[in-house]
Parts: sequence; structure tokens; C-alpha cells
Amino acid sequence: MTSTRYLYLARHGEASPDESELTEKGRRQAALLGERLRGSPVSAIHHGPLPRAAQTARLVRDQLDGVPLYACEPAGDYLPYLPQRDELPPESADRLLTFVEQFPAEERDRGPELARAAAARFTGPVEGDEPRHELVVTHAFLAAWLVRDALDAPAWRWMGLNHSNAALTVIRYTPGRPAAVVMVNDMGHLPAELRWTGFPPELRL
Repeated sequence: MTSTRYLYLARHGEASPDESELTEKGRRQAALLGERLRGSPVSAIHHGPLPRAAQTARLVRDQLDGVPLYACEPAGDYLPYLPQRDELPPESADRLLTFVEQFPAEERDRGPELARAAAARFTGPVEGDEPRHELVVTHAFLAAWLVRDALDAPAWRWMGLNHSNAALTVIRYTPGRPAAVVMVNDMGHLPAELRWTGFPPELRL
């Protein structure tokens, strides 16, 4: 027997320039995300190994009684898929390939393997007769990859999906049905001055 999984995805809070910790804004964002989830049925918090994700997860957990934290590499920061020129729109291929090539070879090489591990661990219905609600505190690329996967969009289409710091995305995986994206990049728990951080300046509304 399998049951519905509700996957809650959140990008970490705003990080310091060296990405070693959260800024004051980032800490406020994380605490407010935790308040948003207080009273929800979230039963586990997974997070990537980098400090900005781990600190965000801890601050969220502080608002939730008794929810365990789990650090795991597949929830980390990496390139989930490396597109080939012939699958990209001709008018944007140069720009997208240049973006990918700026990342270190190790990130490019290991990313797809980690993305497969993340999909195996966090997506699809769950075993048993009870629905499961889990939060993954991660980074923009993995959040984009999992939204793309839920929509059955082309593999390269994770590129161009932006996620704000501490915004909330929810995907539902129900047995016998396609994955459903319930909400994407929801910032309703953040006041105006804490929204849109992490977005390119030209996309901030």
C-alpha cells in the first residue's frame, strides 16, 4: 500500500556574501517560515550540508516541536542537469551554456547523480497507509529541478525557474495520479522587505 507524499521545498534564507552564515534578514526569513509551518503535519526536516541551509533548517525547527532534522548531500547545492546545445532554444543556447560552464567541474560532474538521489529520496508516493509531510531546506537549483520534474517539463527547463529565499513550494505525490504542484515560491509569510531576496534584481517585484 502507498500513500500521498507532500513535499515542502524551501530555499535557505538570505546568506552573507561569503555564504558562511545567514544575514539578519535571512534569520528572520527562516524564523517566519517556521512560524508559517507551525501546526502543519510536517514530520521531518531534511537539509543540505552547507551552513546556510543547515542554519535555516535549525531556525525553522525551533518553531516546530519535536520535528527531527536530517542532513543529506542530495539536498545540497549543485547543478542537477547539464543541457546539450541541441536541446536548448537556439536564441538562448549560448547564454544558458555559458551559465553552466562557470561552475567548477566537480559540481557539473556530480550534480546529475545527486539529483537522481534526491528524486529517489524525496519524490513519489510513500509506503504505508498514512500520508507523509516532509520539508526539504535546499537551494535554488534543486527546488527548480524538482518542480520541473513534477511538471514533466524538459530536463533543461530547471534553468529559468527562480526561488526566493525562504519561500515555500509544495508538491503533492498521490498514488495513481500525476504529481501536482500545489504552490510555488509562496512568500505570504514574509513581510514586503523580506520578499524577493535571492532573485535577480530585474525580477524583483
